[in-house]
Amino acid sequence: MSDERTKKTDLMSEAERDAYHADKMRKKKEARTRMLATKTEERGLLIVHTGKGKGKSTAAFGMVFRSIGHGFPVGVVQFVKGAWGTGERDVLEKFPDLVTIRAMGEGFTWDTQDRQRDLAAARAAWEEAKRMIADPHYKMVLLDELNIVLRYDYLPLEEVLEVLRNKPRDLHVIVTGRNAKDELIEIADLVTEMTEIKHPFRSGVKAQAGVEF
Repeated sequence: MSDERTKKTDLMSEAERDAYHADKMRKKKEARTRMLATKTEERGLLIVHTGKGKGKSTAAFGMVFRSIGHGFPVGVVQFVKGAWGTGERDVLEKFPDLVTIRAMGEGFTWDTQDRQRDLAAARAAWEEAKRMIADPHYKMVLLDELNIVLRYDYLPLEEVLEVLRNKPRDLHVIVTGRNAKDELIEIADLVTEMTEIKHPFRSGVKAQAGVEF
């Protein structure tokens, strides 16, 4: 069918193509308008960014910046990235009236090489996350790299799921990190998996300011 349509448009004059295109777009707009009319619910979402590809936290911080643009208060807890500075944190600290950011991680587990220290850091960060989630002041809460903490069983999964299941109805919560648990994916409203196709690190390029941090 598509081949027949292509042959048909190939035989058209420019004016006929323009008219054909306008009619096609009109029908698409009508269909989209009908579809959008059925989407009436507005509520807070549980959003998960996972996968091996780069961009999970970057995309999440994009939502944070978008929320700030609308004047929405945002809370951020970083479960791993705390031992080094990031450009996002430097920018967000310029909006103390809208953003509370807590960088509570101490680096990846291979950096600390101390499981008890990792467990304590994860628990402290989670307690802060629970406080933010329960606080009606916030419109959005980002739990950056929580998936890594859950992957290593530094927090009880069911405890985390219970809090997220019962978050305030109007609150958006974003969870980032590789290897999201199936149970978390199941209760999430929006899940995006970042797929790595090519990465400069494999060619000997180190992490760089403005790209990785």
